[in-house]
Amino acid sequence: MYKRIRDLREDKDLSQSAVAKVLRVSQSTYSRYESGYLDLPSEVLIKLARFYKVSADYILELDMEE
Repeated sequence: MYKRIRDLREDKDLSQSAVAKVLRVSQSTYSRYESGYLDLPSEVLIKLARFYKVSADYILELDMEE
């Protein structure tokens, strides 16, 4: 999951700071989400899914096609 949120961000050529602003968290908090040092709260997961226009299952790597 953590690699996936990093890949989504990089695919959009966004900085961690830019995504952190969308989520209304600090850049360091967002960095911890991406590195796996901090679990994603459900509200952050939902915001990321909406922001990237993907399902929460995709972010959580629960999609069955892969």
